[in-house]
Amino acid sequence: MELWQPDRVYFEADARNTVVGKRVKEYCLEKNIEMLETTSHNQVRNLPGEDEKAKYAAAKKTLIVGIKKSMKLEVCKPSADYQFSLMTNCPGSCEYCYLFTTQGKKPYVRVYGNLDELYNTIDQYIEKKLPHTTMFEAASTGDPLGVEHITGSLKDTIEHFSTLKSGKLRVVTKYAAVDPLLDINHNGNTRFRFSINSNYVIKNFEHNVDNLWDRLRAAEKMAKAGYPLGFLIAPIILHDGWKIEYKEMLEALHRHIGLQPNSFITFELIQHRFTMNAKNIIEERFPNTRLEMDPEKRQKKWGKYGRVKYVYEKHEAEEAKEYLTDLIKKYFPNGHIQYFT
Repeated sequence: MELWQPDRVYFEADARNTVVGKRVKEYCLEKNIEMLETTSHNQVRNLPGEDEKAKYAAAKKTLIVGIKKSMKLEVCKPSADYQFSLMTNCPGSCEYCYLFTTQGKKPYVRVYGNLDELYNTIDQYIEKKLPHTTMFEAASTGDPLGVEHITGSLKDTIEHFSTLKSGKLRVVTKYAAVDPLLDINHNGNTRFRFSINSNYVIKNFEHNVDNLWDRLRAAEKMAKAGYPLGFLIAPIILHDGWKIEYKEMLEALHRHIGLQPNSFITFELIQHRFTMNAKNIIEERFPNTRLEMDPEKRQKKWGKYGRVKYVYEKHEAEEAKEYLTDLIKKYFPNGHIQYFT
């Protein structure tokens, strides 16, 4: 898949002169991309498009370079101790995306320039937890690899974590453009995870991201570069033929990375869920979606901040958990399933 390129780039005040801002400016000049100024990302309005679907598409081609104001890091269980943002939203357009719940009205791609301030904050959080190691998640609010060719932020962050004795980094992606990360010093402190799924799910619901085969080839490259690896099977969708397709997916994964020596691979299993707010936004933006979102077929689960999520019925979730666990144990005896949720 071709690397993502925005149609327009906005710079917030003070962001243009950051290291990231200068890289984005250079990219825009090279690609002849329109550059605009904005006082705040909240002031970016009047994007082209006559309806919600068209405006959503325009927003997904809009990049905003900003300054991250709040440096308070959110707890990120069960993935890590804390999460931080290199970006908000991403170039991908996955129909089921959980970010529709929190960022549905502002789907443009936003990256942050004040990395030094972010790294200082991370170091302070680590200091507070010594002598224990602190785990950080860098991709809870967007997929930084999708814009790495423009920002270079992920490379900088991996290199920063390579110098830390008590800080570990976790990143997850649906993209495959890992080449800029292969020859840098990571010191084994970054676990690089790939989100993978059945062909049915990727074909029908994951747009503007790399296909499964490219992700698996990228995972193989990262393994050979010495990165600790992990995989998110997410969201698990119980479509017709799901057992066959998830089996084929894990067989393909084994062919690519299952024979890596001394490989300790983590797995995170996340069943499909939705909120009613996300359901309304998804159906507005993807009016022909095949995504099953019938609350009557689901059970309620209370999420963060009191939000009600709809997940599979208990017996369905247990069947999926047991089936996938057995397959992972078969193909990856040294694999570790961190959680099923």
